[in-house]
Amino acid sequence: MSTISIIGAGGMAAAIGGRIGAAGHTVEVVSRDPAKALALAAQLSAGAITGAYGSVPAGDIVILAVPYASAAAVVTEYGNALDGKVIIDITNPVASDLKSLVTPHGSSGIQEIAKLAAHGAHFVKAFNTIFGHVLERGGRLDVFIAADDANAKARASTFIESLGLRPLDVGGLHMAHTLEALALMMIGLAKNGAGNWDLALNVDIG
Repeated sequence: MSTISIIGAGGMAAAIGGRIGAAGHTVEVVSRDPAKALALAAQLSAGAITGAYGSVPAGDIVILAVPYASAAAVVTEYGNALDGKVIIDITNPVASDLKSLVTPHGSSGIQEIAKLAAHGAHFVKAFNTIFGHVLERGGRLDVFIAADDANAKARASTFIESLGLRPLDVGGLHMAHTLEALALMMIGLAKNGAGNWDLALNVDIG
């Protein structure tokens, strides 16, 4: 097993961190607020650790689990510390009214974030279509992934499989816009057609 770093200490960080710890990996929690990082590490598996914000993450895979509005600043502040890392971006660039995306036409949240990152960081979009409380419940869920770097995509897929989840490759990073729009659709479904947030999208492959 390996060390997986999570930048962020909110609900999704806790949900993914719980799956990581249960799978036998070591979780490194990093936050601008060290107290929040310590609290989440204590909540997770006994082997969870904390790291210093802005320093080189211990894990080769780094989960970016902060609000989209903060994500660009985070990767800018980390700079070359993310060089060579696989960055799994779980953010959704959804407007505050939950009715639209805030990204420029023809782009996606992760593409905008990647523009500001170290040249050697490898970005993968994943987990953004799964609600945190659904992920925490367990079970084999589908995780849609998009990335341009084949090696980064393979490493992310192996990691996702180790959590008891099924990675489904949707193509290059340009498909991240579609995944973010899919997350927006799920929010609309939860608020309207489903009437609750206890839902997940899974693919039946014949």
